Amino acid sequence: MDEVLKRALADARTYARAGFHALIVENFGDVPFRRGPLDPGTVAAMAVAADAVKRETSLPVGVNALRNDAVSALGVAAAAGASFVRVNVHTGVYATDQGMIEGRADEALRYRRLLGARIAVLADVHVKHAVPVSEPDLARAARETAYRGLADGLIVTGPATGEPVDPKHLDRVREAVPDRPVFVGSGATA
Repeated sequence: MDEVLKRALADARTYARAGFHALIVENFGDVPFRRGPLDPGTVAAMAVAADAVKRETSLPVGVNALRNDAVSALGVAAAAGASFVRVNVHTGVYATDQGMIEGRADEALRYRRLLGARIAVLADVHVKHAVPVSEPDLARAARETAYRGLADGLIVTGPATGEPVDPKHLDRVREAVPDRPVFVGSGATA
């Protein structure tokens, strides 16, 4: 854990100096990812890391519990005083390398209310490393995520980690949901 914290804090300082606007703590090193809830040890470690990163810079900090544990992400965020969570599959059903993953917006939002936390839910639309089963139309999926799943913001990615986002996809999501912020989740280049 000491090595994880050392690296996380060094990364946080580097990103802050580089002019980033926010940071996200995630269990990216836990491959292969679990399809279901994270184990308690991982959740505890993420809370310690998120708290340390939040104390290191003045940037907003978010949490993503991979592969898709929004409830644990919200718990970590609440414990660490983080500003937002990223949820890879908030609504719909996706075929992934972990198997079928179903969005659980209902559970996430009920848990956030139970916590009494002001934590934004930023949700992917057609998340990377996944194929939509329930809604193949990008604009419709964006509307479902925003208006039925009540996501506070939307995330668009390329098809896989590091692969570029199609600018047309950003435009389609922005046009479909003009009243929510839209973020690039991966595949951005300077």
